[in-house]
Amino acid sequence: MSTPCPQCTLENTYVDGANHVCADCGFEWPLAGDEAAVDSLAVRDSNGNVLADGDTVVVIKDLKVKGSSIPLKQGTVIKHIRLVPDDAEHIEGNSDKIKGLVLKTCFLRKA
Repeated sequence: MSTPCPQCTLENTYVDGANHVCADCGFEWPLAGDEAAVDSLAVRDSNGNVLADGDTVVVIKDLKVKGSSIPLKQGTVIKHIRLVPDDAEHIEGNSDKIKGLVLKTCFLRKA
């Protein structure tokens, strides 16, 4: 039993890699739907926890900050983070001493 095409509603479809393909109209859509695309862009901390806008994170090791003589020490809290669109490896946020930080998620854990 094949999945009907969302565009032309005919059931003449087949699986090609990670997509369904309609043989009649040529339309392609992902196997798992939109959930797989959303999950692939999920921003995760160093422990694998999903991060969202407004979360609070903690720095897990001392980091040198470009353009500043003040290092970001282990245990520093970054409140009200913002996710970077289309980039699952970086977040934006502010510490108490340094504003406008862009940090890699591999050096953070969810508080």
